[in-house]
Amino acid sequence: MQSIPVDTARLGVLRCAIAPEAKISNPETQEVKKDRDGNPVFTVAVTVRQDRRRISVIEIAVTGEPKGIEEGQIVTVTGLTAFMWAMGDRHGVSFRADAITPVHSGTAAHRKGGDA
Repeated sequence: MQSIPVDTARLGVLRCAIAPEAKISNPETQEVKKDRDGNPVFTVAVTVRQDRRRISVIEIAVTGEPKGIEEGQIVTVTGLTAFMWAMGDRHGVSFRADAITPVHSGTAAHRKGGDA
């Protein structure tokens, strides 16, 4: 699996579309996915909008539950990495981050593309 570091400064405004949810590894037992150290993995759906282009939504996995993140809130994503994957006829890109934190309203207005 190839990993690609992502420069989040070039992504424009990142906004929470779906608040953090535990990532389920087994739908039948509702078992929560764990990282290599046994910590729970959560996903956050984030919208990305660059310079008035259309909005894309990416799901980002992160270890531990991100605190203080609500739907619609602008967020900062630290250590974002994209992973190319393939399973049989299926393929795609998944995303993982070191942290996802809320941006407080005072700093949000100064970010490029703050109208997303």
